[in-house]
Amino acid sequence: MDFTLVSPRCMLVGGGSVAQAAALLARFGLSRPLVVTDPFMVSSGLVQRVLAPLAKAGIQAAVFSDTIPEPTDTVVVAGVQALRAGSYDCLIGFGGGSPIDTAKAMAILATGDQPMSAYKVPHAADHAALPVIAIPTTAGTGSEATRFTVITDAARDEKMLIAGLGALPLAAIVDYELTFTVPRRTTADTGVDALSHALEAFVSKRANPFSDAQALAAMALIGANLLTAYHQPDNAVAREAMMLGAMQAGIAFSNASVALVHGMSRPIGAHFHVPHGLSNAMLLPAVTRFGLGHAAARYAAAARAIGFATAADSDETATARLADGLAAWNIELSVPTPKGFGIDPAVWDAKLDLMADQALASGSPANNPRVPDKAEIVALYRAVWSANA
Repeated sequence: MDFTLVSPRCMLVGGGSVAQAAALLARFGLSRPLVVTDPFMVSSGLVQRVLAPLAKAGIQAAVFSDTIPEPTDTVVVAGVQALRAGSYDCLIGFGGGSPIDTAKAMAILATGDQPMSAYKVPHAADHAALPVIAIPTTAGTGSEATRFTVITDAARDEKMLIAGLGALPLAAIVDYELTFTVPRRTTADTGVDALSHALEAFVSKRANPFSDAQALAAMALIGANLLTAYHQPDNAVAREAMMLGAMQAGIAFSNASVALVHGMSRPIGAHFHVPHGLSNAMLLPAVTRFGLGHAAARYAAAARAIGFATAADSDETATARLADGLAAWNIELSVPTPKGFGIDPAVWDAKLDLMADQALASGSPANNPRVPDKAEIVALYRAVWSANA
């Protein structure tokens, strides 16, 4: 089997590791960072967790904080304008997946004068104007370890998958202590997001032995710790495990790709502004059930890794417990259905054909064990409208 592996060149992992930000920059000869973050990180003072150690080392970083949840191409353009207005030698993405994805997209867009849409798949976005250092503050997206960024085309309400080495961070700092203040809803959504990364990487048609090892390890950590982190937000052991699991899940899907859940999730986020992790959670049980019969051994192994099934269970029993367990988690984690989220049913119905087309165009559904046609995707969207199973 031939496959290509990618990962950041250096990853600092552990509680308090954000204090080493300046030392990490120095290892790569970098000293003029633009920190890309969001308004909450600034207003809450959390951005000082990275600015303070930089300042202590004599590095006065500038800050671009106009990022938004589910970042758009217009925000990326504004970020590139800020980038070009200064003399920077790197970008630091600090926050959840949105600031990190924005920093990645800025680095790619700054290579030329084309619109963001020119870089979406199948284009290989292998070049970046500046290196990106990623510092996640949530345990979920895994963006600190991936060669992907997702940006919404604001004019077309289309979430664009952008993939290539240009989106791969040079380095990352993975500090679980940054997640202690994350709201419960975010803990749930980003946790299920991380699980979906690991599960889809494991059942993907592009899986390989390396991604399998990372995916299985991630599922074991997330399966054992997500509910604890949700119910006991100050539990350091659970928070650390979730941060490591999210990072390993990111490495897994960066090297194996995601599948149908993500393909269907992106249009929901683009058209209805549902946070990415939440839209994944809405879809995960039903989409998993859809593919069970086409990769039973894989789904059964996933069920055992997560803890829904035991080694003594047959593959048939384990796969059933996987789907049922995911549905039960949605209930315990208070994951709303699209209907429960407040989406207008008439608008939902009107968008189904377009969302199915956009899901297929992303390429992700082709990695699924059971590859759907458009009618099957529409049927799945209808199935999850009012049901978490």
